[in-house]
Amino acid sequence: MVSLNQYMSQYDHEHTNPWNKVLHGIGIPMILAGIVLLALTHWRIGLSLFIGGWILLFAGHRIEGNKPAFFQGVVYFLVGPVWIAKEIKDSCAAPLRLLSRRTHDRSDS
Repeated sequence: MVSLNQYMSQYDHEHTNPWNKVLHGIGIPMILAGIVLLALTHWRIGLSLFIGGWILLFAGHRIEGNKPAFFQGVVYFLVGPVWIAKEIKDSCAAPLRLLSRRTHDRSDS
């Protein structure tokens, strides 16, 4: 059985272009928000977000030069949001680690 770490590693391997990552970082939340709004009967806004998000994802894959991961299996519909959450967490944590390191270095002086 394939683990989440293996799926995440494969997804990460197929999303290396910075522009593709940015487009996924915007597109995946748009798709999720669109689904929620569709469920809450705000269908016009929800549908617009849903379609716009997919356009961004396909544009990212055109830039990257590969096919979306979900062509390999439907599980990637779930891996994508987890991957983008990890990317956002890592992006936010990096400046905090740098700040912590600088503060630690100053206290040693």
